Amino acid sequence: MTTCTHLSKNIILNVRVRRLAKYSIGVDYGTQSGRAVLVEIGSGREIATSVKEYTHGVMDEFLPGNKIRLEDDWALQHPNDYLEVLQVTIPAVLTKANVAAEDVIGIGIDFTACTVLPVKADGTPLCMLEEYKEHPHSYVKLWKHHAAQDEANRLNKIAEERGEDFLKRYGGKISSEWMIPKVWQILNEAPEIYEEADQIVEATDWVISRLTGEIKRNSCTAGYKAIWHKQKGYPSKEFFKALDPRLENVVEEKLSNDIYSIGSKAGEITAEAAALTGLKQGTAVAIANVDAHVSIPAVGITEPGKLLMIMGTSTCHILLGEEEKIVPGMCGVVEDGVLPGLMGYEAGQSCVGDHFEWFTENCVPAAYDEEANEKGINIHQLLTEKASKLRPGESGLLALDWWNGNRSTLVDVDLTGVLLGATLLTKPEEIYRALIEATAYGTRTIVEAFRNSGVPVNEIYACGGIAEKNALMMQIYADVLNTEIKISASSQTPALGSAMFGAVAAGKDRGGYENITDAAKEMGGVKEETFKPNPDSVRVYEQLYAEYETLYNYFGRGENDVMKRLKNIKKQSL
Repeated sequence: MTTCTHLSKNIILNVRVRRLAKYSIGVDYGTQSGRAVLVEIGSGREIATSVKEYTHGVMDEFLPGNKIRLEDDWALQHPNDYLEVLQVTIPAVLTKANVAAEDVIGIGIDFTACTVLPVKADGTPLCMLEEYKEHPHSYVKLWKHHAAQDEANRLNKIAEERGEDFLKRYGGKISSEWMIPKVWQILNEAPEIYEEADQIVEATDWVISRLTGEIKRNSCTAGYKAIWHKQKGYPSKEFFKALDPRLENVVEEKLSNDIYSIGSKAGEITAEAAALTGLKQGTAVAIANVDAHVSIPAVGITEPGKLLMIMGTSTCHILLGEEEKIVPGMCGVVEDGVLPGLMGYEAGQSCVGDHFEWFTENCVPAAYDEEANEKGINIHQLLTEKASKLRPGESGLLALDWWNGNRSTLVDVDLTGVLLGATLLTKPEEIYRALIEATAYGTRTIVEAFRNSGVPVNEIYACGGIAEKNALMMQIYADVLNTEIKISASSQTPALGSAMFGAVAAGKDRGGYENITDAAKEMGGVKEETFKPNPDSVRVYEQLYAEYETLYNYFGRGENDVMKRLKNIKKQSL
């Protein structure tokens, strides 16, 4: 009788604890898919995950239906794919975890950036209107849409001639990936779309508006991607007029001066959003964020001097600082851009996982695929296994990691990749390792640019699928950087970070947090295992990096513009 009573009390206690538990959801929108993660408040424990591949994927050749062909350097997406992610993944995580909607107190999202779309006043994307569904400029321009390079070049030239001080905050150049060049491209190539759009917004802000019913632009994308400054606002009307008289009032007509700080509340789930997602109406929604920046608190970083590499198809480098310093080729420095009260620095590499994928799809012999199948592993695992048996420098190869241009420190998407030292004996795994090493050299260039500009980099962290799955790559990075690397404890770092911001949006009274620093202390963290530099490898990589630097400057700083000349010849031949 006593035993039964004891068991009954335990069951009742467990049920009560389960009912008392509160959760937050983070939705991470990547380049190819979106994922939702249900996270327990307090512990940061990831309870359930669901992934939805985008129905339309990345459209870089044709619009839906394969009738309208896209030009080179285009990369579009369909906004309905983003709604499908909410519709599929959020109910899935609730069902998997057997968690009731009323126990979810907040939701946050993060996105690739700069990813933008033109919309009507009610938020309807132009590509969803019958009359514009076959017009390329009516769709989402993904972050890696580089067809606005001409506009970026002209913007940078005019800004430099006028002595615009904002250029310094972006490493001396505004990228074709950012908001203003993309807006200007729409105006130049499709003025009818520009006129029809009531707003041109970041996709991350658009998705939040579908949850809350109101577009609120976040300070992160505004600061890093749209040349907005917390103290000074956007560049002057005179500057925009100098670009193009039609752009004089672009801020008032297509953007907005109302910018909302990350870490604040965007609103609450509407009845319509509740029907879409399965969440309870009134659930708190955080101001939108960017995938890289939202990852910082998820690894527990709350102070300056700690650089985080968010590694995927591309790599973004985020670093906190106490002062606004000018760093050559950085993507931006924004006050409160990552965490309130600190300067957030961003740099990045446009091609990391992307060029490993390119290599496996185009340059690997059939025998390697057969060997991978026989071993029951994928081709990346096989190449990594083979590459791990090579010593640093053994292949005699050196590569420049510019298959998708250079984001930092040269800020030039017209640069292309280089592989040097190949012979008739060169093997696929040697090239694969050289490509990995090239990305490590690119990161070292960025780290040294920060340090040389007075921004301390004392510790290095990594997150993302590559950081978690590829030990060889992380060891190479530790050796090239000659620095210990710590790995995020979460396999879904951006989504965890978004969930943390969702908990902050809910507030302490509802079971969340007062601020993101408090959330980071309880819910963020790294693995115990780290990657430490190997002294013998470090010595070899010092020599190889010196050669990389020579090539980097030779092709990247104007001494030999052969890459750009080849691109022009290619265009003329089409």
